[in-house]
Amino acid sequence: MISNLAGVVSNNPAENKHPLLDCCGGLGNVDYSKMDLKVFDEVLKHINFHDPNFHIAVIAIIFNPLFWNVVARWEHRTQKLSKMFGSPYLACYVLGFVIILLNVYRSHSMTVVMRTQARWEILDRNEVFNMGVLLIAVGSLLVVSSFLALGFTGTFLGDYFGILMDEKVTGFPFSLTENPMYWGSTANYLGLALIGASPMGLVLTAIVALVYKIAIRFEGPFTEHIYQQRTRKRE
Repeated sequence: MISNLAGVVSNNPAENKHPLLDCCGGLGNVDYSKMDLKVFDEVLKHINFHDPNFHIAVIAIIFNPLFWNVVARWEHRTQKLSKMFGSPYLACYVLGFVIILLNVYRSHSMTVVMRTQARWEILDRNEVFNMGVLLIAVGSLLVVSSFLALGFTGTFLGDYFGILMDEKVTGFPFSLTENPMYWGSTANYLGLALIGASPMGLVLTAIVALVYKIAIRFEGPFTEHIYQQRTRKRE
């Protein structure tokens, strides 16, 4: 194929008005001024990043996993909450209740932004609406089934309180993904964004997914470390 193309190019520079791009020269030969950015411009027209409600929603999205990771690691290191409430189970229930309230507020703050900012007519279609409903159904299934598989303490960081499960849960929905609670929640937010035809909702959902991805990188190894400690003690 390369030899055939080489034969087409004349040795006369005057005849080669449109020389072939250097395939190994990176993207330096690409004329970005020719790119059609109308789609991005159209999306940005429907988004107000200066909206104080947007800032509140972003803070809530970032704060929640930061809060429960910091508090749970502090508890694992000091057992202060367990001592304060007189029981690791009660302390875990209290933290879990606080996490639930924080997540409710996060959802509320995101919903406020989606409702107050502009809708995007491209998303305002029946098929997009139906896709949003499907995503919420799938997301809710992942969240609920994950909670039933782990129980309250397993869901809300009970292992950081010394409440360890007998063995790793590998059944549904963990047979589909390692973190069904997180990705189910993300699917719910994406579904809400599509139902509301909200480009801002898509932006907020992307932030949720990114924050969860970062949280998983910290939580996963630390949880494994906790169970490895138990294994070494048993040995």
